Order: sequence, then structure tokens, then C-alpha cells
Amino acid sequence: MDLKTSLPLTSRTAKLERTVIDVKGVQIGGPEPVFMAGPCSIESLSQMREVAHAVKGHAHILRGGAFKPRTSPYSFQGLAEEGLEMLQAVGEEVGLPTVSEVMSPEDVDLVARYVDMLQIGARNMQNYALLRKVGTLRKPVLLKRGIAATIEEWLLSAEYIMSEGNPNVVLCERGIRTFEPLTRNTLDISAVPMVHHLSHLPVVVDPSHAAGAWNLVEPLALAAIAAGADGLMVEVHPHPEAALSDGPQSLLPERYCQLVESARELCTLIVRRQTHA
Repeated sequence: MDLKTSLPLTSRTAKLERTVIDVKGVQIGGPEPVFMAGPCSIESLSQMREVAHAVKGHAHILRGGAFKPRTSPYSFQGLAEEGLEMLQAVGEEVGLPTVSEVMSPEDVDLVARYVDMLQIGARNMQNYALLRKVGTLRKPVLLKRGIAATIEEWLLSAEYIMSEGNPNVVLCERGIRTFEPLTRNTLDISAVPMVHHLSHLPVVVDPSHAAGAWNLVEPLALAAIAAGADGLMVEVHPHPEAALSDGPQSLLPERYCQLVESARELCTLIVRRQTHA
């Protein structure tokens, strides 16, 4: 792969030092990992408030889905603008920036009015009209890897956004589809150091979608931190058994807070070892 030719904006041939993306004061790609937490789907104002207040001291960015691309057309599809209003209100209430998914070019301006970071989901990683549209903004974009995408294809999708003038891209590894049936996806841990080798962009990991089961989220999250991830995006729900989407992979707020404490301890250990190496 000729990085200078195929990846003129995202590769380390374009910029040697790592890029740090600012999301309303939160620095993604800096020395400390960033934690994003919240429910897969925004279900009600009370639900968002309960989650946000529970994770406030253990999260830098509040996540919540208002537009939900579901495999079945009969599944809950999200609350759309009403959900975005809830997310914005609760984010301001607890003092956390917000991130939510946008699914179509027509909805970009709407979603951008309410959130501090736009998420491009795995199913839309190669929706080039959508990528070009978010590229016309300067708002940070969280670009998830497609379920069957190579790392080069993922970086090329980032090129679409950046080529339109928006340099504020954060990559998100969330597992890829393999032949293994025991997990929802297979988390590609190697993608973290590989992206850091190839690109100056920060990369975070979503262990929830990779695992598909709450009991696997913590070990995958800690592995991601150990591999050098710039942050984690974790699904949190106060009542996973009643969640309208992705309940089995959602952590209870108290378990999520324990995970963050473990991740911070791991970061301290890694830094200490590097210092004494």
C-alpha cells in the first residue's frame, strides 16, 4: 500500500505527530484515555438522566442513539429528534459533551444542531454521500469500522471526510464479522496498534458491540487499553433486561464505573513500566 498516494490525509506520511481531537474541551488522542458511555438507544428522559448522573464522574462524553439502524424493520428505531432533544438537555445538565449517530445526509444538519460529535455507524462506513456531508462540517466525527471492512478501507472512509475539509475524525474499532458464533463480532485488537502505525488519527474501541455480551465487555476493554486505545465507548443501561436495544451487551452503571477504575489503574501501571524501562 502506497500511503502517500492512497491515504494522503490520514497517513503518517501526511502528519508524523498524532492528532488530538477536541470535543467541547475533551481531548481524544492525548495522554489519557477518553471514556464514552450511555445507552444504545435513548428511550426516555428519565432513562437518560439516570444513566448520565450515574456515569458522570467516570465518563468524558455521553452517548445515546436517537436514530437506530436495526437489522429488523420491526425493531425499535429510535426517538429521532425527540431523543436528540433529551440527549442535549441531559448532557447540559451533567456537563458532558454528547455523541449520537447520524444515518443519512439529509439528517446531518439536524443531528449536528443537538450533539457535539457525530457518529458514523458500522453500517454506514461506506455511505460516501454521508461521509462527504459530515466532511463539510467542522464538528468532530466518530467513524466506526464496518463489520467486514479492512483497515485500509476504514482509513479511506476517513479520507472521504477529511477531503471535504473536516480534519476532526476519530476512528472506532467495534469488532468485525468472522466465522465465530459465540460472540456478536470479533474484536480486532491488532487494529489499534496498526492504525497508530499507519495513521495520525486517534482510535477508540467499542467493546460492547464486539462482545455482544456484558460479561465480555470488561476484558475486551482492558485489552484495548493495553493495546494503546485512545478511549473506550461502552453501552450502559440502568435496566439492561428491559432495554429496547442491545440489552445483553449493556453494563449496569456500577459495573461500568468499576471498569473505568480498572482501566485507569491499568494505564497507571503501563506508564510506570514505561518510565522504569
